[in-house]
Amino acid sequence: MSLIKTLSQDAALAAQTLAVLDEQLKNTVLLDMARAIRAHSYEILSANMIDLANADADKLGAAMIDRLTLNPERVEAMAEGIETIASLPDPIGAERDMGQRPNGLNIRKMRVPLGVVCMIYEARPNVTADAGALCFKSGNAVVLRGGKEALQTSKVIASIMQTVLTHYGLPPALITVVPDPDRALMLELMQQRDYIDVIIPRGGEGLINFVTDNSKIPVIQHFKGVCHLYVDKDADLDSALALLLNGKTQRTGVCNALEGLLVHKEIAAEFLPKVASALAEHKVTINACEHASPHFDACQVIDEQDFGQEYLDLEIAIRQVNDFEQAIDHIRRFGSHHTEVISTQNELTAARFQRTVDASVVMVNASSRFSDGGELGLGAEIGIATTKLHAYGPMGIESLTTEKYLVSGDGQIRA
Repeated sequence: MSLIKTLSQDAALAAQTLAVLDEQLKNTVLLDMARAIRAHSYEILSANMIDLANADADKLGAAMIDRLTLNPERVEAMAEGIETIASLPDPIGAERDMGQRPNGLNIRKMRVPLGVVCMIYEARPNVTADAGALCFKSGNAVVLRGGKEALQTSKVIASIMQTVLTHYGLPPALITVVPDPDRALMLELMQQRDYIDVIIPRGGEGLINFVTDNSKIPVIQHFKGVCHLYVDKDADLDSALALLLNGKTQRTGVCNALEGLLVHKEIAAEFLPKVASALAEHKVTINACEHASPHFDACQVIDEQDFGQEYLDLEIAIRQVNDFEQAIDHIRRFGSHHTEVISTQNELTAARFQRTVDASVVMVNASSRFSDGGELGLGAEIGIATTKLHAYGPMGIESLTTEKYLVSGDGQIRA
């Protein structure tokens, strides 16, 4: 039997053990995992240094390096995320009443795990801890296939979590790392529909398309993050500028960073010079439409077809719009269903924006950087689904479950 088939089969068998675990034991295991992550921070960071050295030798881009890099604060954030997951209610076994049919049948629905989740991801070692903890709490086994960029770090993190599982007599295959990043093995992994129930790819658009095109297993897609800030004519301009700077410059290589700025023409003359000054301080490259470009000393004037880029860098596209409707039309054409933000003091406009915009997260007067499972109270996320089956937006514990029907009768037969 091949390595991939063995790993997948072992994960499926391990998942069966979670069906009998109660919430208290799950939480105890998770809290010990968080403690172990902290206790072995040095080993994690040492492995990460090896990955970073390899990344430098391979001349990876700045966005990829940023996603790959761990530091003590990010390791602590991983541990805190696991602790938050432990504190959340266990969805498994929760029931809801669907009522009684005229023939006397009683119908309920019960929340159950998906089974075995496969994560395919690039240069994000934190995904190993996040996915392992989320899947464990939601009753799923997980098979983790990270890219070669983060392999050493991911193997150490998984080993730490597996040691805790073993301490409690649980199979380490509940959190499995594919030890070889060979693409041929990834292709084989995507064929294991007898053992794996769903694949969640997390990375660049090329990876998502490759998995979607080649998988025989259902895929929950996490496409690129082309996130916009629309500054309405009724915006508080100081607040809008703060939202722009936080969304664009705090961390550029992540999918919830801002890639586009839309400014209502009625406040453009006052607001865009402030934008020009602030972004120049941060050395942000400006791509602007012909109406916005005069407000910038140095920018690239771009045409309609050039909007919608995911820069993942200190670079942004700026457009002056005539009205609310043009802003919505721009987002509809160039957004990626990830996160969209409006800055406005008009409650009616804000409500209309949230109703109208088709994105997994729609924000009013808040930074796009809050579009994150941890920031939204999920503890961590296994991904941000930008398609709508079966989840939309940051995926936490409940998104890793489904429901089955429970039907109770007293001997009814169908006529």
